[in-house]
Amino acid sequence: MSESTSQSSPPRRATGFLTIIGPGLLIAATGVGAGDLATAGLAGSKLGMGVMWAVLVGAFLKFVLNEGLARYQLVTGQTLLEGAVYRLGRPVAWIFLPYLLLWSFFVGSALISACGVALNAMIPVFEDAGQGKFVFGLSCSVLGVAMVRLGGFALFERVMRVCIVLMFITVLVTAVLLKPDVMAVLKGIFVPTFPSFGTKDMDWTIALMGGVGGTLTVLCYGYWIREKGRTSTEDIRTCRIDLAVGYTATAVFGLAMIVIASGIDVEGKGVKLIVLLADRLEEPLGIFGRWAFLIGAFGALFSSLLGVWQAVPYIFVDFWSMTQELRKPESQRQDCTVDEKSVAYRGYLAALALVPLLAVAPGSDFSTVQKIYSIIGAFFMPLLALVLLILNGRAAWVGTAHRNKLPTVIVLTVTLLFFGWIGYGTIGKKVTDFLKQFEPAAEQLEQSK
Repeated sequence: MSESTSQSSPPRRATGFLTIIGPGLLIAATGVGAGDLATAGLAGSKLGMGVMWAVLVGAFLKFVLNEGLARYQLVTGQTLLEGAVYRLGRPVAWIFLPYLLLWSFFVGSALISACGVALNAMIPVFEDAGQGKFVFGLSCSVLGVAMVRLGGFALFERVMRVCIVLMFITVLVTAVLLKPDVMAVLKGIFVPTFPSFGTKDMDWTIALMGGVGGTLTVLCYGYWIREKGRTSTEDIRTCRIDLAVGYTATAVFGLAMIVIASGIDVEGKGVKLIVLLADRLEEPLGIFGRWAFLIGAFGALFSSLLGVWQAVPYIFVDFWSMTQELRKPESQRQDCTVDEKSVAYRGYLAALALVPLLAVAPGSDFSTVQKIYSIIGAFFMPLLALVLLILNGRAAWVGTAHRNKLPTVIVLTVTLLFFGWIGYGTIGKKVTDFLKQFEPAAEQLEQSK
C-alpha cells in the first residue's frame, strides 16, 4: 500500500558502516529485556555452558524473521503490519489491536519494574524495596518519555548507543574477568547437548531460544530503517548486514550472560535474580565486578524500555491509520503516515509510560503480570512466521526475485511449528497453574455443603 514514514524528520541515507549497523543495534538493545537477562542467567546457572548453542539458534531464527520483515517492506513500500492488514483483511486487525494493547501493558510494567529493581539495588536509599522499585521505575519511565519527545529519533539513537556500550562492554568484561574455560565455551557452542524432553532443563533451553532478541519489538525495525532513509530494494543487502551485526551482538551478549552465571548457584525470578547474581559476583571479582555487572544490566534494561517507548507508539498509530483506511474503497485509500506530533502518538506514549504503573505499585501482584506476559509473548513468533510465509511467498506481491527461497521457507516453517508448540505448552501450563489457585476455595465450598 503506502509508506509510513515519520513526519518529524526527513529520512537519512546510510553513509558509513556505523550508520549502516545502527538500526540493527537498536533492535538488539531493545530486544534484550528483563526476561532475557533473567532467562540467560538462570539457564547458565542451572545448565552451565552446555546450552550456549541455544542462544545462537535463537538469534538466527530472529534474524530470519526480521530479514523477511525488512525485505517485504523494501520491496512493497508497506510495513509488514500494513501488508498483513491490507492483504489478509479485517481479521488481522481484530486480532492485532487487543494483542498490542495487552502486550503494551504487560511489557511496559515488566520494563518499569525491572529498571526500578536494578536502580534500587545500585542506589539503596529506600528502606522499603517495593517503594524504591516504584519510584525508580517511575523515574525511568518519565525520563524515557522526555527523551523520546524532546530529542526525537536523533537523541534516541545517541542515548541508545551509550546504553549499548554500557551493556555490552561491562557484561563482556565481567565474563572475561571470570576466566572461563575456553574449551568448555567452544564445546557448548559447537557440540550441542539436548536435555530430555519434558524436563525443567528442556524448559530452560527452550526459553533461552525463544527469549533471544525480543518478540513484538522486531516490528520496530521497519520504522527505524525508514528513519535512516532505506526505502528501496537496493537497501536489502544493507539491512542483511545490519541485522547480522545486530543479532550477532545479541548472541554474544547472551553467551556472556551464560558464562557469568555458569558455576554460580542462584535462585530467583525476574530481575531480582540479576541483582542476586551481581551480589554473588562480588566474591570472585570484588566490588568492581558487582558494579560492572549491575551497570551493564541496567544499560540493557533501560535501552529496552527506551526502544519500546520510542517505537511501539509508531506501531499503534500506523495500525490506527490503516483501520481508518480500511473503511474506504481500495481506490480511495490514502498513504498512512506516522506523525510523532499527533494526538494518537503522544497519547499512546503517555499511556504506555503511565498505565503499567498500576501493576508496579507497592502491594501489586507482579507475579501475575509475569505469567500473563509469558502467555502473550508465546503468541507472537508463530504468527509472525506464518505472516512471512504468506506475504513473502507470493511472487505477485513481492516479485519472483524477492519471494522466499526454499531455505527460508524451511526455517520459517520450523519456527512456526517450534514456537507454536512452545506457545501451546506455555498457555496450557499457565492456565493450569491459574486454575490451581482456586482449588482450595473450591474444596472449602464443597466441604461447607
